[in-house]
Amino acid sequence: MRRKQARPVFKPYVMNQVALLPPSYDEMIPANHLVRIVDEAVEKIDLSPLMQQYKGGGTSSYHPKMLLKVLVYAYAEKIYSSRRIAKSLRENIHFMWISGENRPDFRTLNHFRSSRMKAVIGEVFAAVLEYLVAAGHVKLEDYFVDGTKIEANANKHKVVWAKRREKYQRRVQEQIKELFEQIEAENQAEQEKYGDEDLEELGGSGRDDVHSEALKQKIAELNQRLREQIQPKKATQPVRKALKKLESDCLVRLKKYEEQEEILARRNSYAKTDPDASCMRMKEDRGAEKPWPKPAYNVQMGTEGQFIVGYSVHGRVGDTACLIPHLEGVRQQLGGLPRRIVADAGYGSEENYAYLQQHGLENFVKYNTFYQDTHHYRKPEVLRKHQFRAENFGYDPQTDEFICPANQRLHFVATTRYVTDNGYQTDRRYYACDHCDACPLKSQCTKAKGGRRIKISFRLLEYRRQARANLTSQEGQRLRSERSTEVETVFGCIKHNMEFRRFHLRGLDKVNIEWGLISIAHNMRKLAAR
Repeated sequence: MRRKQARPVFKPYVMNQVALLPPSYDEMIPANHLVRIVDEAVEKIDLSPLMQQYKGGGTSSYHPKMLLKVLVYAYAEKIYSSRRIAKSLRENIHFMWISGENRPDFRTLNHFRSSRMKAVIGEVFAAVLEYLVAAGHVKLEDYFVDGTKIEANANKHKVVWAKRREKYQRRVQEQIKELFEQIEAENQAEQEKYGDEDLEELGGSGRDDVHSEALKQKIAELNQRLREQIQPKKATQPVRKALKKLESDCLVRLKKYEEQEEILARRNSYAKTDPDASCMRMKEDRGAEKPWPKPAYNVQMGTEGQFIVGYSVHGRVGDTACLIPHLEGVRQQLGGLPRRIVADAGYGSEENYAYLQQHGLENFVKYNTFYQDTHHYRKPEVLRKHQFRAENFGYDPQTDEFICPANQRLHFVATTRYVTDNGYQTDRRYYACDHCDACPLKSQCTKAKGGRRIKISFRLLEYRRQARANLTSQEGQRLRSERSTEVETVFGCIKHNMEFRRFHLRGLDKVNIEWGLISIAHNMRKLAAR
């Protein structure tokens, strides 16, 4: 006998059902949800610096504590657009709960993020860090620092390059020189006064000394002389034409190039749509056939226990010159610095070592040849290169001479002083050997046509010796192994898990706010995971 098929059973589905008591958002959110962690942390920190941004009187404003909670939770949930945050406040129960059903529009959210938070983002981040320290998650002992490049919100095709600017400025200065020579040839009186030299108001014969203010002043002076002349207008036509070109073309271009030089501020480039951003090679573009530098910012960050302890954003490309400004910012935020500074070889400069020693910090910063110094015994070819490095030559302090592996002596030549971008002064001593032509080891020692020349800083050698001793100690080996899983993991979490690979705001101040929010959001995610 055929069995009768059972009917399907469904759960009740009734739309527009009226409830006696509407459900509470609080009942729908789990006790350990991320939104509760953000709410609890913001409630416990001191927000008085943020409150001081509001003046008394006028119409009511959205509470800054609520707006801060919304922004931090939005960044933790990978929502960075102010329009998308405003949309979530209307549709997402977690946002409705943390905002108390307030619904600020995207303009209010963007104004709060870019204006209200501008002066206090560092203090808010420090308050969150104090909360983590009080909870025992951060001890402020080990500080693992590293940097990464984050793409700027700028057009990569509209870039000013320092070399091109210099090239175009030289062309304008050459054109100015030719036009003034033409004017001098037309005006015999000025030719007799100045001779074969350039006009004195432009800085003598040096074309690089031509500045827009001096050129503007000279053009006004020559126009006044033309008005005072009794000669017919036809006789001064070539002079008038040259002056018109100087005033309408050369002066405008020269001003533009001088403004670009001021914006560059010794950088190699900047983006026109975000002048604070410099062109940098991105790590994700290394596998491309033709990797092209993009406008970006150099983000420096320090972590402990994979919590972000300090951060800073720079327009400089290299990491070496960013360490001291970064640590200074951290010291101002925290009132001090962690005891041990751990970093890779990109930070191992004499200037940085001197700063660490000056502030009594334990130096666990690698230098560029640390691996060769500690692993040269493994391969014979590495050992051969190792013995010909200048710092491994013997030194005779009585005669102030270095001794190469071939037992030839390098005598002192001169001392040169260098000044870094941060103003640090250092001396380099040059030594040279005059007996390298017949040396059988010359091909391994140097490729120079003459003798071997070396450049030495005794202070840097001592700093490297101290760093090597610290890094090879038992404590140093522990910190080196932890460094690879500390700050690199945090960068990976932000770039891949939080999908933050490009800034959404423009300008160094606003970018700093955005990275501060990212740092706070990451710490909240880490706290929720624990």
